[in-house]
Amino acid sequence: MGAKRKRKSSFLVQGTILAAAGILVRLIGLAYRIPMTNVLKEEGIGVYSAAYQIYNIILLLSSYSLPLAVSKLVAAKLALREYRNSFRVFCGAMMFALTVGAAGSAVTFFGAEFFAQTVLNMPEAAVAIKVLAPAIFFMAVLGVLRGFFQGQGTMIPTALSQIFEQIINAVVSILAAGYLWQYGWKADRVHAASIYANSYGAAGGTLGTLLGAVTALIFCIVVFGMYHKVIRRQLRRDKGVKADRYTDIGRMLVITVVPVILSSVVYNVSSLVDNSMFGYYMESTGKLGQYKSIWGAFSGKYLVMVHVPVAIATSLASSVIPALSRAMARRDRGGVVDSINQTIRFAMLIAIPSAVGLGVLAEPIMKLLFHGGNELASSMMMWGSSAVIFFSLSTVTNGVLQGINHMKDPIVNAGIALVFHLAVLAVLLWGFDAGIYGVVVANIVFGAAMCVLNAMSVRRILQYEQELKKTFLLPLAASGVMGAAVWGLYQLIHTGTSSNLISIALSVTVGIVLYMVLLLLFRCVDEVELSVMPFGGVLMRLGKLLHLL
Repeated sequence: MGAKRKRKSSFLVQGTILAAAGILVRLIGLAYRIPMTNVLKEEGIGVYSAAYQIYNIILLLSSYSLPLAVSKLVAAKLALREYRNSFRVFCGAMMFALTVGAAGSAVTFFGAEFFAQTVLNMPEAAVAIKVLAPAIFFMAVLGVLRGFFQGQGTMIPTALSQIFEQIINAVVSILAAGYLWQYGWKADRVHAASIYANSYGAAGGTLGTLLGAVTALIFCIVVFGMYHKVIRRQLRRDKGVKADRYTDIGRMLVITVVPVILSSVVYNVSSLVDNSMFGYYMESTGKLGQYKSIWGAFSGKYLVMVHVPVAIATSLASSVIPALSRAMARRDRGGVVDSINQTIRFAMLIAIPSAVGLGVLAEPIMKLLFHGGNELASSMMMWGSSAVIFFSLSTVTNGVLQGINHMKDPIVNAGIALVFHLAVLAVLLWGFDAGIYGVVVANIVFGAAMCVLNAMSVRRILQYEQELKKTFLLPLAASGVMGAAVWGLYQLIHTGTSSNLISIALSVTVGIVLYMVLLLLFRCVDEVELSVMPFGGVLMRLGKLLHLL
């Protein structure tokens, strides 16, 4: 029984490794975005964010889904002990990546002016888009290597490569952004213009992304070379089934990749649509001069903070897909249901208190992290922190549907959610003149719609009913109590010390401990569940110490 439970939860442990790396990567990203935002100012970071959205969309179209597709196909072959075919999947995927990566880079580089001028209404973003173009090729190759390791059941190479990638990204981005912004500022003075500083500064920020991708690729290539002995041992143990033809592998890749690409593009294109629609809205209201600074506060502050806890859900989704693929290949419905239940519950145990904490401490956190002009970003976070919950849940359920081989459902669901999103955004912008708050609300509507539609799809396919009390209601109750305590404690400490840093550190620490105690007190988790949860041993010791278990 213990071994069975261990097998069922191994994906969650691997997911935790990737989630821990994801959180560290987000924290590093947050750490470098703060000085970069302070150097480039909100206008410059707005240009950087706009260029990055174009990069993200083309990366999604070309190769972003390759890690997921490769891990899914490799895991399915390994579950059937078809080791030779699993390696052929890797080889076929690499040929595919080299082709689409090169095409994506070319489109990005040669279409930079069109994307910046016509799509974004922000000509200054063209240089940054060109700098990002080669990164698409490197990320395609990197995606195949990461997907191969994930399909093998280990997230460690992916996790470490992400950390190295982000460290290089952080260092280079800060240094290059500062140097090139100063260069552009001098050019603005010489030419009596106001475009060079933002354009060159944003390009410096994107240079970190390019060199980070190169670093991660080199690391994964080295690890793959070290892993080659394991691959040879697997090939010797192959069951001797007929080798898959590369044409068949290519067809499987396309069948797997295309639905994931479409769902990911529809799922992520909302940010590009938001950027474009908000730009034209600001132009129509005669406020185009404020466009870059307001968008910089939204994308460079609010969204950056929202995405830190969402990284956990993204990592869990990446780990659950190969686990579900293996269970589906073995026709193990019990394993499928257990994996879904554990993943969603663990994601909500993190996302709900994170949303509450960001909401109640929005102003102090923004004040601590960013220099000046944080009133707008603080207000957005205060009213829009629930996006953490909706985007975490929709990300996990997207992974569930892809893992159980229902690739079309996320596409349809994302398309329907996007229609709602666009309708709400248009009404809020041009009907109610809601400004950037209309973008915040429309994003929450999109995430909530995805959650509902994905839940309906999972229920229809598996006759699966998500448990509500322990997954949502009790964590919400515990988070509410924690949020009230954290806010009150912050006010009390800040009154006595006047130190924002000390007040946040102490109140958040107490809040985390209080939340864990409340989970045990409310019987949200028991010993059996804790035994298969990452870091469950810590909670078990705490519960026994307080006589709650």
